[in-house]
Amino acid sequence: MSANNPSSQLHDPDYDVAVRDPEAAARGLALVQQLLDEGEDAADRKDLKVGEEIKKELRDTLSELHPADIAYILEALPLDERLIVWDCVRSGRDGEILVEVNEGVRETLIDAMNRDELVDAVESLDTDEIADLVEDLPPDVVAEVQEGLSHEERAQLRAAMSYPEDTVGARMDFEIVSIRQEVTLDIVLRYLRRLKKLPDHTDQVFVIDREERLMGTLPVDRILTHYPEDAVKDVMLTEVLRLSPLEDVSDAAQAFERYDLVSAPVVDEAGRLVGRLTVNEVVDVIREESDEEAYGAVGLDDDQDIFDSVWSSAKARWVWLGVNLFTAFFASRVISAFDGTIEKVVALAALMPIVAGIAGNSGNQTLTLLVRSLATGQITEANQSDVVKKEVLVALVNGLIWGIIAGLFTWGLYYDSPDGMNMLMGAIVAILVPITLKKLGRDPAMGGSVLLTFITDSGGFLIFLGLATYIFG
Repeated sequence: MSANNPSSQLHDPDYDVAVRDPEAAARGLALVQQLLDEGEDAADRKDLKVGEEIKKELRDTLSELHPADIAYILEALPLDERLIVWDCVRSGRDGEILVEVNEGVRETLIDAMNRDELVDAVESLDTDEIADLVEDLPPDVVAEVQEGLSHEERAQLRAAMSYPEDTVGARMDFEIVSIRQEVTLDIVLRYLRRLKKLPDHTDQVFVIDREERLMGTLPVDRILTHYPEDAVKDVMLTEVLRLSPLEDVSDAAQAFERYDLVSAPVVDEAGRLVGRLTVNEVVDVIREESDEEAYGAVGLDDDQDIFDSVWSSAKARWVWLGVNLFTAFFASRVISAFDGTIEKVVALAALMPIVAGIAGNSGNQTLTLLVRSLATGQITEANQSDVVKKEVLVALVNGLIWGIIAGLFTWGLYYDSPDGMNMLMGAIVAILVPITLKKLGRDPAMGGSVLLTFITDSGGFLIFLGLATYIFG
């Protein structure tokens, strides 16, 4: 029987008593902002005594919060206030908080710390958490931290750093409890009681042989509900989900969602147990992918600090603003090519926003559906053509129905409506954009709405004004 790191308590004991309340972060942020305002007033009055009292109250407030709640507060504060709050955080907790904040905010916090502070903060973390921070830390800090690790922990750190970012290996936890199948449940219980603390999210222990190959798992509920004299091999589960360190973590997250898992073993090519993936990491993966989709759709970086400098924030948006400007100029050139027709029939100018709007809305519906389906793996090479056919037919039906409705309204006011054809084009573009980006190895959500708007506006105006030119000569 073995446990990797469960008895080495790297976390501050006070963390266990920190209140975990869904509203704690919001209340904490409001209180911190109030204290910061009071501190600013005291500084203006040069009242040093009141200023120190406010700092003490700020430290006390932060000490009662969970590291994730403090991370939330830091992300919601401008840089100057953020650094004031960061200075009031207890030194034993800064490592956990660095893991929780996003990359943009983490950079500002690391820049505010000296070398010794960074080393002390990182040394308090588990190896998988250290691996998450390595890219943002100075090389000399990483080297010193590695020197302070045991041989086993250094090997774990190297392993975690060797896997690509979006793989299970980069996300797995090395804190595992393993047992042999020959022992009884009574021995397992006595072994577990000897441990000072079980690793977080321990819903099962892993059964291995002498070569550390995974033989099965023993759920905690089976340990408690079976007789103490029962052998592990008679109670354990042998048909369990096994993850590979090189498996895409998104695929693993979908498996957790499908099978309602809390943890799953990670095994290498030889079948040896090397770690486990837990539900807390899976929740992070799902949230990060959701953020990437939302920000990527408009060409933004999901790790950007919302209080970054004006210049940095402006530069981060240049690429897609430039693309948008180009597409807008292109659409304007399409319109200008039909100046003569618009001069003859001024009503065409009033109808153009309707043409672009209805096609864009239809295309965005298809785009959202396709991006989500690609992310969950529901669209594959085998069913891709079926999805395309179905969405084209949906666009044809909607184009026909809503084209007729728009045509009737337009006929009452003016006459003519090409909306049906434009909706079809919008759907086709919304299908092709994410599928093409996926084939190119890019995020299907990245800038999809910008490209869709470009095609539907330019193409819609071309169809609309082209038909008008043909009809009105």
